[in-house]
Amino acid sequence: MNRIGVFTSGGDAPGMNAAIRAVVRAGIFYNKEIVGIYRGYEGMIEGDFEEMDVRSVANILQRGGTMLKSARSKEFRTPEGRKKAFEQLKKHNIDGLIGIGGDGSFTGMHHLFLEHGLPYICIPGTIDNDIPGTDYTIGYDTATNTAVEAIDKIRDTALSHNRLFFIEVMGRDSGYIAISSGIAGGAVSIIIPEEETSIDELVEKLNRGGKKKKTSSLVIVAEGGKSGSAMEIAQKVKEKSSYFDTKVTILGHLQRGGTPTYFDRVLASKMGVAAIEGLDQGKTDVMVGIRHHDIIFNKFDDIMNQPKDIHKDDLRIAKILSI
Repeated sequence: MNRIGVFTSGGDAPGMNAAIRAVVRAGIFYNKEIVGIYRGYEGMIEGDFEEMDVRSVANILQRGGTMLKSARSKEFRTPEGRKKAFEQLKKHNIDGLIGIGGDGSFTGMHHLFLEHGLPYICIPGTIDNDIPGTDYTIGYDTATNTAVEAIDKIRDTALSHNRLFFIEVMGRDSGYIAISSGIAGGAVSIIIPEEETSIDELVEKLNRGGKKKKTSSLVIVAEGGKSGSAMEIAQKVKEKSSYFDTKVTILGHLQRGGTPTYFDRVLASKMGVAAIEGLDQGKTDVMVGIRHHDIIFNKFDDIMNQPKDIHKDDLRIAKILSI
């Protein structure tokens, strides 16, 4: 395997640039030619490729986002689109692929492998931390730290004005960011997609706090929950209780940007090197993961058909601390 293509796909995540850097530098260390593919699968179909060297990835370790850009491609979801992408890869003599992204990116490479036999390894890059087979995904630590910083600032306002804040964090269908930032930020309640939350129980908990002279509270809401958005939940609470002056803050894409933490930089660097070494050793149709600080490789079929559950102990601790 002499020429390896690297690309990012799906939502951007802090640390993706560190992973790109690691792939390029490790590839050169092992005497491989590395080709950057811009704009994910869209750029792959259009042949938006560039030869990369050590200077190509200078001073990107600390930058958020992705220097290779990202895009979602409807065309790549079709066999015809994947054939176009493969023809471009073949034209540029690409022997293998390393993709950095979430489950959609992994699925796309899996289909390309099944239909055209192109070896690949996926690196999990998503702030949601919702991919089985790895304790952490690239970007999750930074996004959670960003959420905690925002929660701390909102608490100052909540305390100053006797307010109840509902703070919505990202995570798609996963409550990882919500539960971690909620514990770290001292939330009175954490509403996640993995658990049904009764509005009556939430109101009762808030009222109990009011009777204890608690004048402000924070409720963390994960997007995609069964109970609705932060705005919807806040409205339902206001209809049942008028004790608090209620406000809503949606952190949104603020969590996807910014300088990656040391943890995400190191994680991305380890995974980037592992992806190059894995391809060189003949591994394919796998995703790099980290378990108990050790690098592992997960087969597509072993992880893509099962959810990644929230740690039960995190839920238990959150409930104990929210009294």
